[in-house]
Amino acid sequence: MTVRKVHFHVNSGKPEAKSAYEALAARLSEFGMEPCAKGADADVVVALGGDGTILRAARLHREKPIAGFNFGGLGYLASVERRDFDKALSMLADGGFRISRRTMLEARRPGDAAPAAVALNDIVLMRELSGHAAMLDLAVDGRGVARYFADGLVFATPTGSTAYSLAAGGPVLMPDSASFVVTPMNPHALGVRPMVVSDGVSLAATPRARDGERGGKIGVYADGDNALMLDDGETIEIRKSPECASFVEFQGYDPYEVLARKLGWSGTMV
Repeated sequence: MTVRKVHFHVNSGKPEAKSAYEALAARLSEFGMEPCAKGADADVVVALGGDGTILRAARLHREKPIAGFNFGGLGYLASVERRDFDKALSMLADGGFRISRRTMLEARRPGDAAPAAVALNDIVLMRELSGHAAMLDLAVDGRGVARYFADGLVFATPTGSTAYSLAAGGPVLMPDSASFVVTPMNPHALGVRPMVVSDGVSLAATPRARDGERGGKIGVYADGDNALMLDDGETIEIRKSPECASFVEFQGYDPYEVLARKLGWSGTMV
């Protein structure tokens, strides 16, 4: 893949990202590239910000490869640090990268022609009323699997397994693992644990009233944005989206090294 036109997706809330954009755009010509005002006309979208900026760029420019330049805190998805910006631009110009296709999730009501939401990280169901747990029935490919009494459920892609799902106790999935993880949030039972399923299955979650009482609204969130609300007995279907996100992985990228550096992953070598 040849990169000649670059679109910058900038987190306008970070002054240092705006300053970097001006400097990087001015330097593109040194690497045989040029800035592009419209993402649709670009070969690559460079996102300047943190992981939230990456998620927004991936949703807005789903057909374009995204390169994440970190101006956030953790910046797990934004893998290029400031000291390596020039090196990354050089690799873009010289082809020193590969494109990683990342699975996305979609959520829709049964029978709807179009999904209500598409997410790169996760679809999260949670009780809107603070301090009240939700009762949620989970089915996989139409078979009832479990009834959760918890604050909510996180349905995460491999990319999203290092975000909200991980904070709730879920496992880390490698980007190419072809699976999803279902992670209960603060379940009211010690034996309830996260579950990893194939990304080829269809998942369905249905909120239920507890002991004949109204359970209240359940919010459905896609990458942190509210997509819709569910009443008791309403089902939401969650499955692999036909769309995918594309990330630029530069030469030398190692997901295990990123885990160790960004998330403090450690172990004992024998």
